[in-house]
Amino acid sequence: MYAQTLPISNYNINPTKPSFYFHSLNPNPPPIHFTKSHSVFKFKQGFCNSTKRVSESPTNSTKHVVSAGIRMEGLQGKDDEKKDDGFYIRRCVELAKKAIGCTSPNPMVGCVIVKDGVIVGEGFHPKAGQPHAEVFALRDAGELAENATAYVSLEPCNHFGRTPPCSEALIKAKVNRVVVGMVDPNPIVASRGVAKLRDAGIDVTVGVEEEMCKKLNEAWIHQMQTGNPFVTLRYSLTIDGGLSDDVGEESMEAGGYYSRLLQQHDAVIISSKSLAKHPLPESKEPKSNQPLYIIIAKDPSPVIPIPKHTHEESASKVIILTDQETVVGSEQGIETLVLDQMKLTTILESLKGRGLCSVLLDLRGGFGDFDEILKGVEGNLLQKLVVEVLPVWSESKEANTTLEAIKISRRAGLKNFEPRKDGKSVLLEGYF
Repeated sequence: MYAQTLPISNYNINPTKPSFYFHSLNPNPPPIHFTKSHSVFKFKQGFCNSTKRVSESPTNSTKHVVSAGIRMEGLQGKDDEKKDDGFYIRRCVELAKKAIGCTSPNPMVGCVIVKDGVIVGEGFHPKAGQPHAEVFALRDAGELAENATAYVSLEPCNHFGRTPPCSEALIKAKVNRVVVGMVDPNPIVASRGVAKLRDAGIDVTVGVEEEMCKKLNEAWIHQMQTGNPFVTLRYSLTIDGGLSDDVGEESMEAGGYYSRLLQQHDAVIISSKSLAKHPLPESKEPKSNQPLYIIIAKDPSPVIPIPKHTHEESASKVIILTDQETVVGSEQGIETLVLDQMKLTTILESLKGRGLCSVLLDLRGGFGDFDEILKGVEGNLLQKLVVEVLPVWSESKEANTTLEAIKISRRAGLKNFEPRKDGKSVLLEGYF
């Protein structure tokens, strides 16, 4: 395998960035300013709005969301909902989801500080390199954190990385109890954070709403345990079982499943042939980072329409994977990798070192380009299946590729298979 550069004309391409650029931070982020506030506000029926604290860059008007502080008497949610440990961990997960698509290669984490039945501090991890959820929550709580209970969806870290250990921050804040959703699978963390807290005399409870917390970071956990990215296989079917090149209109809009899939995955693999009919797919979720585009190209000179982005932080990168020799010019272009075999094992190996936790394998358009991938794929390389059933009849003749996709499902077996409605389509989701 070797790398080449494929020239692209008539399109504006963003300057080359590091491979982990789309989910990493500005190396010189603007300073973050915090203000202390310990007022308690009452909200009718237990509902409240988050107050977002933002800092503004001195060189531009880009806003950086760094925390979500909430003050209330009583708790959010239904009045009759039990306010037990599970309730607060569920709130942690809700907070963590505010950073979907922004924390990779780090996990999403939320933290809540509770004292005398009142939430006095909240926070979530917004981006890799910025403070962790516990730090934001403790800053939000201030002195009220002393003798309070800290709830966190993932075990507090106990090592120095780009940020100091959260276990030490909790000890310094003098909380008297910590409730953890799940233990960190990272070998340099696993249970060491819990042990550190207990050694300091803090009462620690582990495993509350554990399955929910694991699902929140399923891609990160898989990558941490196996070293490979979490791979989701997606395709569309018509009601008579034909493989379709289309995606439901509502599915592509903000809130639709396809828009959210692009937000949730670090990279998406598509065929260059689909680009003759469709532009590069983009997530429509607010302030969403766009995925790394990995394009399977049998054509040595594919036309790649590069989307224009308003913010530099959202800029996307394109990698073309081909098994053919190409003539490469010296002008600025996009990265091209020439592979000996277009198998999933080879593709994933070529992407190692790029900081990818999750990859969406999207069989949209040019289905023949995926024949080698689907025929040679091993079950343990695919983790999730998403199938959209469109309310239309088939005009496709891609029966062989459809059959290969079905064979993979039968061979690997599916669990937790669930259907649901998404716009006018029916969505089928399951795990291999």
